[in-house]
Amino acid sequence: MKATAKAHTNIALIKYWGKRDETLILPTNNSLSVTLDGFYTTTSVEFNEQFTKDTFVLDDVSIAGEQYQRVANFLNLVRQLAGKEIYAEVKSTNAVPTAAGFASSASGFAALAAASTKAIGLKLDNTELSRLTRQGSGSACRSIFGGFAEWKKGEKDDGTDSFAVPITPKEHWDIRVAAVVLSSKMKKVSSREGMKRTVDTSPFFQGWVDSIPTDLAEIKEGIFAKDFEKVGQIAEANCLKMHATTLGAQPPFTYWLDTTVTVMQTVRALREQGIPAYFTIDAGPNVKVLYLPENEEEVQSTLRNIPGVTDVKLSRVGQGITYLEDESIV
Repeated sequence: MKATAKAHTNIALIKYWGKRDETLILPTNNSLSVTLDGFYTTTSVEFNEQFTKDTFVLDDVSIAGEQYQRVANFLNLVRQLAGKEIYAEVKSTNAVPTAAGFASSASGFAALAAASTKAIGLKLDNTELSRLTRQGSGSACRSIFGGFAEWKKGEKDDGTDSFAVPITPKEHWDIRVAAVVLSSKMKKVSSREGMKRTVDTSPFFQGWVDSIPTDLAEIKEGIFAKDFEKVGQIAEANCLKMHATTLGAQPPFTYWLDTTVTVMQTVRALREQGIPAYFTIDAGPNVKVLYLPENEEEVQSTLRNIPGVTDVKLSRVGQGITYLEDESIV
């Protein structure tokens, strides 16, 4: 009873920020993302009646504490769904900086969900898999799909109508994303903690939620029409609105570093020079820059020359969940 799956991270262009239900991970708003081919997690899960507890190894390191508990809690959901009481050995490799704003939990839980459900014998379609994955990490439900995907917040209290749906496949549009690495350190304020503090205390939060339907409708129009300027403008503005809510929280906090702001200013300068590029930032200091293939050399060179930038990783639009038949982790 073993399976291996690979999942890619996604970067939200319309952000997920805030939950209406902490336990079921139900969001306060719909969100929309693009899956990236450059960042991914590969996970192997084996269920065996000989195992006396769950084990979790990440990048050849045995994991304990909160990270382990999140994995064990998710495996409990899988066991409950399958009606089987059996423990698992989980082995993962992460081609993503963990907990630094690069959506490592998205690829991590998407890969875990796909591998564990297959290993235990469940036959879920992508909608069912997305719904289940959401309960491990909200943004992970979008990584089930390649291309552009939208996470529907749903209306039901039980969460059965909250899952991701594909908007366009990866072949629809060749846009590029440069991940500008400033820090790979663990965040002082986790995404979960930051969301809860913002929802509970920020006077800006309701304005953020109210702005989402218009942003969402307009960015989908831009994606379908391949209107890069429209998509970039909406994504950048949506990102700034999300981060503004954290400044109004009590106590206030921000994920940005000085270099984060420098990268943002550099991207704006590129636009002034006639090179279309737009930034977006998740819950971390690192910046993702959207650009077109014909401008890749100029964008990459400019970003690498910013003091404080440690790396620039380039991605194309990525694919959804894949299963590795040889059960090896690569």
